[in-house]
Amino acid sequence: MFGMPAGDLALFAAMIIVGGIATGLLAGLFGVGGGAVIVPVLYEVFRLMQVPDEVRMQLCVGTSLAIIIPTSIRSFRAHRKLGNLPVDILRRWALPIIAGVVIGGLIAAVAPPAVFKAAFVVVATLLGLRFLFGTAGWMLDRELPRGHVLMTAYGLVIGLYSSLMGVGGGAVSTVILTLYGQPILTAIGLSAGAGVLISITGTLSFILAGLQHQSLMPPLSVGYVSLIGFVLMAPVTSLTAPLGARIAHALSKRKLEIAFGIFLLLIGLRFVIGLI
Repeated sequence: MFGMPAGDLALFAAMIIVGGIATGLLAGLFGVGGGAVIVPVLYEVFRLMQVPDEVRMQLCVGTSLAIIIPTSIRSFRAHRKLGNLPVDILRRWALPIIAGVVIGGLIAAVAPPAVFKAAFVVVATLLGLRFLFGTAGWMLDRELPRGHVLMTAYGLVIGLYSSLMGVGGGAVSTVILTLYGQPILTAIGLSAGAGVLISITGTLSFILAGLQHQSLMPPLSVGYVSLIGFVLMAPVTSLTAPLGARIAHALSKRKLEIAFGIFLLLIGLRFVIGLI
């Protein structure tokens, strides 16, 4: 199915670039790192390229994690320079996050694509409802738990969720930190640091997990990572995201939250249809 004629590769590359433009605009518009947008965009691109369903979702997740690497590193360096990086929290969460990501990679090696679709549906729906109805006044406590058990559990959840959805973990870590009264800059800084751990560890995990299915992959893929998707989508996304950000500045914060909530619910519905 996947030979490497120049025409097919050119078509594949063109579709990735178009997907990158859409991803950058949506990521800039909604202020997300891109994973929640990259995965559904890649899913449609790989569907049109007739990538087999049994590996398509895993390929989307692995490629998304790879695309996030340069963005997360740039974000990490910027927040460290500004002093927004909560080193103490990151140290407590580093190993649990990495462990969660590795577990996600192990799941990718043996689990059917329905597992990843279901995970995306559940989290996208929960986050969509959160953005639609708002949780600014919700709080569990005014400081993070002092016990290691709960903090370890939170780190595992962040890593596993990120690995299953192909995202940098910012949405979940931000929710957890703000529920415990942490400043938003602390939450964003932690997300930047965690994103580096998640994207690099996740990419390596999905490369290894997908090697056994290499024959089903599109041209120039390594395991569950499309090198064409990584090389073409990462820079295109970076170039088009500022335009989305400019559009976002013309809208109110609440309107953006509602729009992103609706977007996530529609994406969840798209994958629900795929599960039926």
